[in-house]
Amino acid sequence: MKLALILNVIDPKIGGVMIMGDRGTGKSTTIRAIADLLPEIEVAADDLFNSHASNYDLMSDIIKQKIEQGINISTEFIKVPMIDLPLGATEDRLCGTIDIEKALNEGIKTFEPGLLAKANRGILYVDEVNLLDDHLVDILLDSSASGWNTVEREGISIRHPSRFVLVGSGNPEEGELRPQLLDRFGMHAEIRTVKDPSLRVQIVEQRSDFDKDPYSCIEKFEKRQCQLKSDIVLAQNRLSNVNIDYDLRVKISEICGLLNVDGLRGDIVTNRAAKAFAAYHNNDKVDVKDVKKVIKLCLRHRLRKDPLDTIDSGSKVTQVVDDILGSE
Repeated sequence: MKLALILNVIDPKIGGVMIMGDRGTGKSTTIRAIADLLPEIEVAADDLFNSHASNYDLMSDIIKQKIEQGINISTEFIKVPMIDLPLGATEDRLCGTIDIEKALNEGIKTFEPGLLAKANRGILYVDEVNLLDDHLVDILLDSSASGWNTVEREGISIRHPSRFVLVGSGNPEEGELRPQLLDRFGMHAEIRTVKDPSLRVQIVEQRSDFDKDPYSCIEKFEKRQCQLKSDIVLAQNRLSNVNIDYDLRVKISEICGLLNVDGLRGDIVTNRAAKAFAAYHNNDKVDVKDVKKVIKLCLRHRLRKDPLDTIDSGSKVTQVVDDILGSE
């Protein structure tokens, strides 16, 4: 789970993480904690959509118009947005709608941005994603596929960038996720309750220490957290120089073919995740070990479910990977 989140921070194009597991295993806590590891981003000042000041793909139409008119864009640095999508959210809250207060008081039609606007260039987190209403799932699918959100409301037509890392968590006992949405997640991690008694005691003690004195507990781990933050920033800068051999790319695609993975997302995500993992470990070239470390996270949720099959999808991926890449 932690590895999948870190790799998505290094390369957001991996496409997010789906984390399924038992209740009380720290899924939500871990996901919300990742926000503290993210470096600040530069955005256009007073912009509703966290627009980039020089990258056209990450700019709202308003900022583009200002640039075309020769207006100088002032910028500021902000923390990467971490937006929660509650299960009971309405479509208007997610997409944005007309600002009723301004319309009534001033007679002006203006757009009030929704959660997709606030999550641009950040993380959109959906807890209990398998319980999310179908109409909200459709909106998420559309915006995550195109990277844009289009709103047509009461005479207002707005289109703004909506590039976010989609992170979901849930308990498989509470229901399955729609295959279309599951396929949108770049990686899939399964969490099980720890069985080792000594490790369980360690977790309980750390939790008790935090409840007694949160500040000293944060201070205790601050040095390690700063080191992790620094490693992530270095990996982000190194990522564009990481290469993966043609032969290794062929083997990745061979594994996807043998597993009957639908489409090519599995190949693309595995290549990206392997590069991010190599960059994270200070390497400029992807090797077999890097691929083996990430491929199960990238493919386990993309396999077709056979109701008569008793083998776990993760085990099936491991078997094929060992056959193609070797079991060392």
